[in-house]
Amino acid sequence: MNLFDFNLVTIIANIPALMIGFAFHEFAHAWVADRLGDPTPRSQGRLTLNPFVHLDLFGTLMALLYRFGWAKPVMTNPHYYRGDKRRGQIMVSLAGSVMNLIVAFVAMLLWFVTMLWIQGSEWYDIIYLVFESIVYMNLGLGVFNLLPIPPLDGFGVLGGLLPERFASQLNMVEQYGMIILIVLLFTDILGKVLSPAVFGILLVYQKIITLLLTPFIG
Repeated sequence: MNLFDFNLVTIIANIPALMIGFAFHEFAHAWVADRLGDPTPRSQGRLTLNPFVHLDLFGTLMALLYRFGWAKPVMTNPHYYRGDKRRGQIMVSLAGSVMNLIVAFVAMLLWFVTMLWIQGSEWYDIIYLVFESIVYMNLGLGVFNLLPIPPLDGFGVLGGLLPERFASQLNMVEQYGMIILIVLLFTDILGKVLSPAVFGILLVYQKIITLLLTPFIG
């Protein structure tokens, strides 16, 4: 993964992909927390798909230029969750990644259908690149955020799964989360972990979509 490989066309195509990916990701966190009884996301105006509510300016620029960025995190209060608070933490933490994976599948289905429909169009290459960016961006966000490293959502899932006696150890790890992420990123360990997962999911999606569309395209 080359963090400094700037391509203006790719950056422009990634703008709608990033807005969609971040907006759906953060909305999913807010929606699940709200359904569990937490009024915090609603009171802060985060129950919306308006991307400008969720985007962090610096995090967005970093994502566009270096493929490593962030949105404004949705603030939640697990004390409000109805039922098992730890299960609620897991559900809220998983919501963003699950939503990104769903968006990626829907975008990929629309991508295939649209490309068949506009074959020969002068807009073909541009539309192809935009759909490709949306699919890969959402797959990347979905898989990346499942890593059990703070401040990613996978760490929240891990905290909900582990017994409470490990809370102090988790708090200690949380202090060094960003340092761990940066080291993994610049040593390309993240790329080696994420790429096989992303392409594996992509392959599964392709097979499912091919099965769905075959009756209609012969």
